[in-house]
Amino acid sequence: MDILLIAGLWLDGSAWDDVVPELEALGHHPVPLTLPGQGDGATTATLEDQVAAVLSAVDRADQPAMVVGHSAACTLAWLAADARPEKVAKVALIGGFPSADGEAYADFFEAKDGLMAFPGWGPFEGADSADLDEEAKRTFEAAAIPVPEGVSKGVVHLGDDRRYDVPVVLVCPEFDPVQAQAWIDEGELPELAKARHVDLVDIDSGHWPMVTRPKELAQLLAAAATA
Repeated sequence: MDILLIAGLWLDGSAWDDVVPELEALGHHPVPLTLPGQGDGATTATLEDQVAAVLSAVDRADQPAMVVGHSAACTLAWLAADARPEKVAKVALIGGFPSADGEAYADFFEAKDGLMAFPGWGPFEGADSADLDEEAKRTFEAAAIPVPEGVSKGVVHLGDDRRYDVPVVLVCPEFDPVQAQAWIDEGELPELAKARHVDLVDIDSGHWPMVTRPKELAQLLAAAATA
C-alpha cells in the first residue's frame, strides 16, 4: 500500500528517513512529503497550499492510500480524509489529533516576520523529549524549518461527514491509549469522538518516534495498513 508520511511542524520529508526503509522491507510503498513552506524554500505558503500538496499525493496513488500525520499534521491527514474519503483507505495519527472545523491549524507559538520558529525545548520538556539525547536535540533544532504564519494561523475547513467512515489508528507516544480514550470519551477530541472506527496503539517513545523508534513505528504503521 502507498503510505503517505506527513511530518509535523518544523520538519520536512527527511524526518522519515529511518522509517522509509523499514516500511519498504515490510512490503509497502512509503511516500514522505515535503510540504510547501516546510522544506521547499517558500516562506509565504498557506495551509491551503499544504492541503493541496497532500491531496496531490493522494490523487497520484495507484489505489486508496493510508495517510499518516504526525503532531500538528494529524489535521492535514484528516483534511485529506475529508476531501478524498473514497481515496483514503485509512488515517494514522501519531502524537496528535485533528483540529475541528473553524479552528486554527497550529497557532501555538508567536510568529515573527511572518514565521513561527521552533521555540526551543522548554515547551517540550518531560515526556515529549525524554527519549531524545542532547545530540539529537541539537540536530533537530539546527534543522528546524520556521513555519509560515499562513500555515500556522490557517483556518481548518471540514465539510464531508464521510470522513467519519475512514478508519483511524491513533499511535500514542508520549501519552498512552487509556489517556487518549478518556479524552475522546470526555469530548475533548470531537473529530475522533465522531469517527466510527478508531484503534488506539501504544509506542514507548516521546513525541518524535520517527527519530527515536523508527523500526517500531514502521511496524505499527505496516500493521495498520494491512489490518
